[in-house]
Amino acid sequence: MQSHALPIRRWWYIMPVVFITYSLAYLDRANYGFAAAAGINRDLGITHGMSSLLGALFFLGYFFFQIPGAIYAEKRSVKKLVFASLIAWGLLAAATGFVSNLEGLIAVRFLLGVVEAAVMPAMLIFISNWFTRGERSRANTFLILGNPVTILWMSVLSGYLVDSFGWRHMFIAEGIPAVLWAVCWWFIVQDRPAQSRWLQPAEREVLEATLREEQRQIAPVRNYGEAFRSPAVIKLCAQYFCWSIGVYGFVLWLPSILKNASAFGMVETGWLSALPYLAATIAMLLASWASDRTRNRTLFVWPLLLVGAFAFVGSYLLGAHHFWLSYTLLVIAGASMYAPYGPFFAIVPELLPKSVAGGAMALINSMGALGSFVGSYVVGYLNGSTGSPAASYVFMAVALFASVVLTIMVKVPRQAARDVSVTGAR
Repeated sequence: MQSHALPIRRWWYIMPVVFITYSLAYLDRANYGFAAAAGINRDLGITHGMSSLLGALFFLGYFFFQIPGAIYAEKRSVKKLVFASLIAWGLLAAATGFVSNLEGLIAVRFLLGVVEAAVMPAMLIFISNWFTRGERSRANTFLILGNPVTILWMSVLSGYLVDSFGWRHMFIAEGIPAVLWAVCWWFIVQDRPAQSRWLQPAEREVLEATLREEQRQIAPVRNYGEAFRSPAVIKLCAQYFCWSIGVYGFVLWLPSILKNASAFGMVETGWLSALPYLAATIAMLLASWASDRTRNRTLFVWPLLLVGAFAFVGSYLLGAHHFWLSYTLLVIAGASMYAPYGPFFAIVPELLPKSVAGGAMALINSMGALGSFVGSYVVGYLNGSTGSPAASYVFMAVALFASVVLTIMVKVPRQAARDVSVTGAR
């Protein structure tokens, strides 16, 4: 078989849908940072400590429901699961704009995490149903690009919405699109190539045969328990926990850090908050392309995280009196933390057979959710209690250094790095 036998149309048909879906999920979890910078704490009488907990509470719900959702997606249907999730998280995100007390906000933030929990592993399973090993890092990157690209435009849009209408209208306006997109998702998506009507029979056959052949090259694993006890999976769980501390401490509190460190208004804060995600988008594309070309996954994970750790250390050493230099290092930190996502999530399907890979990715992602909770809470708490981001920079740097060490410890079998006969469309 030659590489041209795999239909390039998959990229144009599937990737925009995947990108939009994950973009909407990320929009509705990350805009809380703008509400915090715009005065939601004052309006609802929330203390600094409780604000940190609220910002992080999403990830507790996200943590508990990862694996059940992923197993449903793997055994039953990604299409049905994501359809229901889109409607639920859109309504909950919009409902945030109507809360009038602390209890209501706690319930909405937790439930938002619950209904979004399975989306990431489900989408990774969906990609593994449609794309081969040689394509997967790039496909994963187009999925996860929904993260920085969304924050890129969301930062600007949210700044204007908050400045013009207030944080309540921001939540309502940014929650409704997920409900509308659910209808599009239902009519566009099929779970597997064999169900598609837009591929020719010969194209479906070649793609399915290639995916089956790749599975035969992976050592069998009897069940989820054996997969979860794998040393590589355990290390990846710990690595992603530490990595996510840095990412979500950064994502959720960057607007507040910039607002408090400068005399800028919300519109200017929105523009400044967007730039790290523009750099992240470029870095993610380059890292995923290089990873697929070389078939080396970990080489495009730990060195980039190391750069991010040193960037946080640099911001700490500069202190509060060198705003623009510190901001430049924050841009570098953001880009470096995002760049490895595509290669990272290509590791597990190359280590484990399809029957358990989705559950393993959900376990790893759930540990990331726990790290996100820790990062969001601790960074918010440190910023509020010290009046400066310096301590949180050190905290995020230490977490990233730990993730670097853990990544280096993961040994990818030679079989996973070996080329296959069909590498997919370039």
